[in-house]
Amino acid sequence: MSVSVQAPPQKTAAIDAGPRWSADSTPKILLCSVFGPYAQDDEFGSRLQNPMELYHNQVTREQGPFSLRMFHRSWGLMLIQANIQAPCALLDFPTLDRFISELRENTYDIIGISSIIVNRLKVRKMCELIRQYQPQATIIVGGHIANVPDLADHVDADHIVQGEGVRWFRDYLGEDTSRPVRHPQITSGIGTRSMGVQVSDKKGDVAATVIPSVGCPLGCNFCSTSAMFGGKGKFLNFYQTGDELFDVMCQLEKSMQVSSFFMMDENFLLHRKRALRLLELMEQHHKSWALYVFSSANVLSTYTWDELIRLGISWVWMGLEGEESQYLKLKGIDTRELVKELQSHGIRVLGSTIIGLESHTPENVGAAIDYAVSHDTDFHQFMLYTPLPGTPLHAELSAQGRIMGEDEFHVSDMHGQHAFNYRHPHIKNGQESNILATAFQQDFLVNGPSVARIARTTLAGWKRYRQHPDERIRRRFAWEARDLATTFAAAVSAARLYYRDNRAIQEKMSLLLKDLSQVFGIKSTLASVLGGRYVLRKIRQEEHRLSEGWTYEPPTHYEANEALQKLNIGQHSSAKPCQSVCPAPA
Repeated sequence: MSVSVQAPPQKTAAIDAGPRWSADSTPKILLCSVFGPYAQDDEFGSRLQNPMELYHNQVTREQGPFSLRMFHRSWGLMLIQANIQAPCALLDFPTLDRFISELRENTYDIIGISSIIVNRLKVRKMCELIRQYQPQATIIVGGHIANVPDLADHVDADHIVQGEGVRWFRDYLGEDTSRPVRHPQITSGIGTRSMGVQVSDKKGDVAATVIPSVGCPLGCNFCSTSAMFGGKGKFLNFYQTGDELFDVMCQLEKSMQVSSFFMMDENFLLHRKRALRLLELMEQHHKSWALYVFSSANVLSTYTWDELIRLGISWVWMGLEGEESQYLKLKGIDTRELVKELQSHGIRVLGSTIIGLESHTPENVGAAIDYAVSHDTDFHQFMLYTPLPGTPLHAELSAQGRIMGEDEFHVSDMHGQHAFNYRHPHIKNGQESNILATAFQQDFLVNGPSVARIARTTLAGWKRYRQHPDERIRRRFAWEARDLATTFAAAVSAARLYYRDNRAIQEKMSLLLKDLSQVFGIKSTLASVLGGRYVLRKIRQEEHRLSEGWTYEPPTHYEANEALQKLNIGQHSSAKPCQSVCPAPA
């Protein structure tokens, strides 16, 4: 895969021009995400409806206090820091004041900024501040924002890097680009809250994020991730074989004390040879891991149920674009039956549906929403059909003169969760926001809170596999069901109390509590009575905080790699060590 570099001609050259630094030089590097706050309207394009908060914004926004509130680390920056030998600090989710203080207190030769498209104004401000406080520093901008063709006209950067950053940085620094890729220790979610309760992020209580590959062979025309890594058919495996991947996961299991892994791969199961080799090794070494994966419906159908269960597939995130979808990943698949079957095996499903396809009209979009809701997934994501810069869809609509200019559409709203950035053939601009809200509302009103749906699916898996002859499988399902009788019973009971005026949700919660009680007995009953009241009280306290202006924001992370710790122990004393693992040599 080739890495492309776009930047003002006077400031950069193509990557194949060779390293910018000699192998024996020691440039000091700062890698940084855009500054917060993120959940309030401000001059830099932050939005109260926060696009940085993925789950709430895209999946559970209409589920009230039962929405899952969480953030994710800047995985790309963590990968780069773990894989370069030059001294490197990582500042993730800083405030503006914290970013400025870093520029004032520590001097850097290179400052890299990673961002999504909606935060362009923040990137511009950060570049201005770097020129002010550290004019000698080289500025590098990457991430999804690099897909924007004219980004160099909007931000004062020396290099704009599109694609995978590890190899680019190694080449730029004159380092060996062929070294094995070290994997950082990444907790799958940070700052997680739900129902007014801070979810534990202690070792063993959370999943580790694993990044086996970047890019996607499927290349859907609207996908900015696919475009970012070269388009359809382009991807890069960090770990080519199941052996490499297994070794990394074993090390993460030990160092992070985890037994579940969020596989951050656009279509993990598509790499069948690697997946089945991973399964073989898991069985040889008695690993009862749970894997959370992205997959398309047609790829899922190429595996037997036995293979999926033995591989530990526990969650699946899959596209459910509708019966009329043009996308081949859904052709010939009864997705409602597939979802039902997945859930019967204890595999939780996050369905994803696009609203506002070219065929959608105000008259038929309701049927498309009904169809999506009828899947009764554990979670459901709804996204507006959005032509993001750099994608084939954006190029197509731009050629048709249908993309709105910046005088009509603010770049900070270009995230598929608010408004169209183009002229839809049938849906008038302004209607789409209400249509999207209707989709989220309908999914919640028909199917209830996701916390109850998760409990339902997990219970089905536990009942089906708790007496399975394979001890490894029994152990995994027992681990996944460990909180059903207590935490989940309390949460479901709290939902019944909170939505006491909603008869449909009341009935769903009562039925689920009955099922839990039948399986777990008095333990579940007591948890529902006592724990339900406790959770309801925490919900009311959270609602009060929010009414007073409190918002959900991610914590700031400040980390130093080993080279920086050795070079500047005093200056970076507050930085935590960068933690990573490396696959064993083949």
